[in-house]
Amino acid sequence: MASAEVAAVTVRDFARRVVLKTALDVKLQPAPEPLRDDDPGVAEHLLAPGRPAHLSIKPGAKIKVPPIAGMADPAQRVRILHALANHELQAAELFAWALLAFPAAPASFRQGLLRILDDEQRHTRMYIARVRAHGVRFGAYRVSGYFWGKIPSIKTPLAFICAMSLTFENANLDHTLAYAQAARDAGDAKSAAVIERVHRDEITHVAFGWQWLERLRGACSAWDAYRQNLTWPLRPAKALGPGFDRPSRRAAGLEETFIEQLAASRGC
Repeated sequence: MASAEVAAVTVRDFARRVVLKTALDVKLQPAPEPLRDDDPGVAEHLLAPGRPAHLSIKPGAKIKVPPIAGMADPAQRVRILHALANHELQAAELFAWALLAFPAAPASFRQGLLRILDDEQRHTRMYIARVRAHGVRFGAYRVSGYFWGKIPSIKTPLAFICAMSLTFENANLDHTLAYAQAARDAGDAKSAAVIERVHRDEITHVAFGWQWLERLRGACSAWDAYRQNLTWPLRPAKALGPGFDRPSRRAAGLEETFIEQLAASRGC
């Protein structure tokens, strides 16, 4: 007897699950196969994610995360890893958000969002595992919604990739290198390996943003299109971490002029 045909889940249903479900294991479950995107539906601009009570978003002023020097102390390191896990959880939610917000975007753009969403879910799971390895439950500390706070100003796919891919993830090229080195210096090779894996994936995410900036920028230069599609307080300076890693940005395909303009924006 022939096996029953598996019904395809839609990209829309999967994206709504990632954004709105409160159960963490459901939010972080990879996309099922097959996944259908032939009827993306109407645009849906959600303003907040579903979260379990212990991971509800708190005002940023109430969130205290140790500086990078805290990686040397296991009690502070776990708080840093906890914050990094929440950053990745927000990223997963927001790439799912973009699938709902931009149903008319090109199919290749939406497939790219799905690939990055899968990475962000995996990053979250990896960081949660490191938090647990330090004897702490994910959700033991308050978490912010910094990325979510920028969503009301994002109205187009170009604005989304300028904020997420070319600002937040661009800055993470620097942050991940610094945190990985700090973890390794502290003797935590397993956390360092996780952060280094995130760094490698971020290069491909920045590359996605750059490729679509080039396709969508029109007659503007890449730099002008990037700046024009950021809403304050987002600005090029926010795309820099504690250092400035040119090799990773070159690996992501950013043109040299753009890299130098970005480097010159520190402090602006």
